[in-house]
Amino acid sequence: MVLSRSVPNIVLNDGHSLPAIGLGTYLVRGGQGVDQILSAIEDGYRLIDTSTNYDSEGAVGEAIRRSGIPRSEFIVTSKLPGKYHHYQDALMMIQESIFRMGIDYLDLYLIHWPLPKRDHYVEAWKALVDAQKLGLIRSIGVSNFLPEHLDRIINESGVTPAVNQIEVHPYWVQEDMLAANKSRGIVSEAWSPLGRGSAALKEDIIKNLADKYGKNTGQIILRWHTQRGIIPLPKASSLIHQRSNIDIFDFSLTSSEIEQINALNRSDGRVDGQDPNTYEEFD
Repeated sequence: MVLSRSVPNIVLNDGHSLPAIGLGTYLVRGGQGVDQILSAIEDGYRLIDTSTNYDSEGAVGEAIRRSGIPRSEFIVTSKLPGKYHHYQDALMMIQESIFRMGIDYLDLYLIHWPLPKRDHYVEAWKALVDAQKLGLIRSIGVSNFLPEHLDRIINESGVTPAVNQIEVHPYWVQEDMLAANKSRGIVSEAWSPLGRGSAALKEDIIKNLADKYGKNTGQIILRWHTQRGIIPLPKASSLIHQRSNIDIFDFSLTSSEIEQINALNRSDGRVDGQDPNTYEEFD
């Protein structure tokens, strides 16, 4: 039985829209992965985030087919690996991702990392622009791009990304980057929205707010994201966590409470120190 969940939509700069929360599928693989994604679909998730580098594209496609829900109801996202940033490689990889998932188009496709030391992200972006014109992709965007990367692709293509998926969690608040995205009309998505590990979930302010609102600590953090205009993409393998993660739209944090969570920010808060200006993406 498919459960009904009321999830708001966020309108993108190209007129398409995304649900205000999605499902991350990093390392969700094989038959077990299909079952995990299916349970999330049954609980109301429609935005499903994958990547060639996650090795989960096949599981995502299979879960969609098995769900019995029309393809048109899903928002499927995948990402371009760094080794395919050359224009022709990017065009072929976009098609390959579509073939792997057994679908006719991608709803959203992102450049996974800019890799400025390799300096091919502009031609990769131009490949996404052309793939959108060919009908292979509905919305195009980027991931882990800094303001200078955004401005370069916008200036050289005339096309602004619809989405920039970045690292955001209570230890890496990203106020400046969120403002940079917003000023350019770009919607921010968050990977690792709860952080890696469970440290943020144990912070006193998070636990106190969970007690106040009758929610769990993960729900407090995810609501903190959505009220800041961010689309979080939590990964959850258990049905209990999947259900609680999406059940966050029946309460609101105050502006003061949001600021108290923001105060958890750390100068060394990045996951594994992944600076987009220097990080060399895994191949």
